[in-house]
Amino acid sequence: MDWTKKVVLVTGGTGSFGKKFVDVMLKEYHPAKIIIYSRDELKQHEMRVAGFDHPSLRYFIGDIRDVQRLRRAFNGVDIVVHAAALKQVPACEYNPMEAIKTNILGSSNVIDAALDAGVGRVIALSTDKAVNPVNLYGATKLAAEKLFVQSNAYAGGTSTRFSCVRYGNVVGSRGSVVPMFLKQRNNGPLSVTDERMTRFWISLEQGVRFVIRCLEQMHGGEVFVPKIPSMSLVDLARAISPEAEINVIGIRPGEKLHELLISEDEARSTVELEDMFVVQPVDTPWETQWRGQEWAQKGKSLPDGFLYASNNNPEWMTIEQIQDMIAPIETALYEGKLE
Repeated sequence: MDWTKKVVLVTGGTGSFGKKFVDVMLKEYHPAKIIIYSRDELKQHEMRVAGFDHPSLRYFIGDIRDVQRLRRAFNGVDIVVHAAALKQVPACEYNPMEAIKTNILGSSNVIDAALDAGVGRVIALSTDKAVNPVNLYGATKLAAEKLFVQSNAYAGGTSTRFSCVRYGNVVGSRGSVVPMFLKQRNNGPLSVTDERMTRFWISLEQGVRFVIRCLEQMHGGEVFVPKIPSMSLVDLARAISPEAEINVIGIRPGEKLHELLISEDEARSTVELEDMFVVQPVDTPWETQWRGQEWAQKGKSLPDGFLYASNNNPEWMTIEQIQDMIAPIETALYEGKLE
């Protein structure tokens, strides 16, 4: 793909992912134009002040709930990365209709606007919480995934294609437990919900580069899942403060002990590659012969009963690896650069 000729739009572009994505794009891929679409004028101003003031950047104020604004913003756009969402589990539980309006209806608006504007490729960011969800946030992201996969049928004979990327917790992003532990270690015990809890972890840069790779390879309808390590929350706490007391506060509403990135049912239609899994659509009415069959030639099918869970992952982070991972986050926190 020749990125230098592409116009790229990022919904939720002032968030953690959006800023890192724009940074990598500007430094390495040099697209013709990057549009940052978000609803908060203050965050857009702060992003400019922080150095995101390149000639190819455009800042559009708009909400993904507003389909007319999306249609105007998508005019002339080649690639859309859909990162805008309500992501905090407790906030979504307490404000369920708002979560539905943004994460489900907003995603539907993105799809409609992309189809109407003739956008070539649209990729949506999803989460491990969308697999067998137990909270509303996960349920809304599952619904959004289903919308994006099946919207390839609405595209018909046009060139617009939709796919998703699904990964685990992003280290150091807003709402991450890492900044919370770093702050707690100076004031008392570290709060862990359950000593058995495990999670998938990925760095912000890894997530961004994975999305770029998937944009370059997608045919439409895939859910791309990277192979990423698991981490015990107790190991994370020990890596941050080896001597600190750990206060077990109990699992909060909507939390799981362990997360899934691929369920046993999905595994039947999933292809394993060296560094990722590709969940293929079961039904593909948008093409007589789906080009995604190429994935079967590139990888291998999964065995019966396979599931990709944070507690059965063959790859685990050691305490030393965790410490290396959180070092830049700790530096950013003390320099006041972490949100």
